Amino acid sequence: MTSTAVARVDALRAIEDEIGVLVRRLKRAIGERAHAIHRDLGGASYLMLGWLAENGPVRASAIIEVFRMDKGALSRQLQHLEELELIERTPDPADGRATLISLSAEAARRLDEVDAEQRVSLDERLGDWSVAELDAFARSLAHYNEALDA
Repeated sequence: MTSTAVARVDALRAIEDEIGVLVRRLKRAIGERAHAIHRDLGGASYLMLGWLAENGPVRASAIIEVFRMDKGALSRQLQHLEELELIERTPDPADGRATLISLSAEAARRLDEVDAEQRVSLDERLGDWSVAELDAFARSLAHYNEALDA
């Protein structure tokens, strides 16, 4: 193997290691944020609420497609979110047989609060990063994610 090939393998291993650290931190942070929304909210449901905040109201089929889950699992998850009063179901005006799922006003308020708190915390931890460094990191992450989506 050439020195360039060895260096590339080493760099790829370093990326894998750092992504592993990132995933562990994200899992912990998602769990903490979920509990800040509601003590009975799990991480997967928190992620779904965040997605609904950006994309809702939507039909269940859209959630199934994005989160790649089966109808039964989604049904149970939505039932739980409804019991926690974090989502609402309304008739779809385009098709009265279908329903649209959206965040409740309380869930939207709590998500906004938790997101704002997280942003302040992240800003404090990355306080010595310049705006240019933050932008470059965001672009690198986007580039990485786009490459993996292909």
